Amino acid sequence: MEFQHKSVLLHESIAALNIRPDGVYIDGTLGRAGHSREIAQRLTTGRLICIDRDMAAIDAAKERLAPWMDHVTLVHRNFAELGDVLREAGVAGADGMLFDLGVSSPQLDDASRGFSYMQDAPLDMRMDKDSPLTAYEVVNTWSGEELRRILYEYGEERYAPAIARAIVRARETAPVATTLELVEIIRSAMPPAALREKQHPAKRSFQAIRIAVNGELEALSPMLRAAVDGLNPGGRLAVITFHSLEDRIVKRTMQDLSRGCTCPPEFPVCVCGKKPKIRILTRKPVVPGETELEENPRARSAKLRIAEKCGADE
Repeated sequence: MEFQHKSVLLHESIAALNIRPDGVYIDGTLGRAGHSREIAQRLTTGRLICIDRDMAAIDAAKERLAPWMDHVTLVHRNFAELGDVLREAGVAGADGMLFDLGVSSPQLDDASRGFSYMQDAPLDMRMDKDSPLTAYEVVNTWSGEELRRILYEYGEERYAPAIARAIVRARETAPVATTLELVEIIRSAMPPAALREKQHPAKRSFQAIRIAVNGELEALSPMLRAAVDGLNPGGRLAVITFHSLEDRIVKRTMQDLSRGCTCPPEFPVCVCGKKPKIRILTRKPVVPGETELEENPRARSAKLRIAEKCGADE
């Protein structure tokens, strides 16, 4: 099946990387290789390392990146293991790294993966099909309190307590097995006014469960720190987020890494020795323009933040 996938903020993120033909670049979230294609075709003697936890993405990339495979390395790993990936690839330092944190369109559109609240499928939601934890296990075995927590924290769902109670009641009769079963349970727990909102009533809950299944937020800050450590001086880091929780983590981590001395103001000289690791190049995040939004409504919540690695003498 040929999927139509539009890479979000494609031109902006490629420009952010300031690509050199002989440079070393990391696409830490390969997806359907839209960003990787643009990087690869700009390289001559350079190298591109593409990482994804979804084996379907790795397999598809072999064809999509075929013209440039002489300088492309495909790695089936979680970007949380970025430091190990760089060491195993023999990369002393990269000149640019890109992370697109959205779920790829093929994952959403392939009903069998269980990401979509619009099509019926087994409750799965794993980005890596070899991972042990599925949405079925989260929905059917996690406590009501833990369900309420993830719905509220990861989905920012204001009806989290009612939805969690409804899930627990439903599974007492029989396990919740499919996506549309879960959608109906979520609907049943929400007041009529919420069901009339433009946004699908299950969107926030599905987001929350997907984040929990894949451990998306826990890995993010450590990965960003490893990425900065793996950049050469002057190397660029570009990160695309799709919801406020991710963006907040990226923003705060970049701010922390850009901060120098943390000694109290009353100290006459610095004793902490802390120096900035990066310069933040985006005071405000880059967002899609109207043309992109017309062509790809899924880009609406995307935000791009860019930073540059400081030199040793800065």
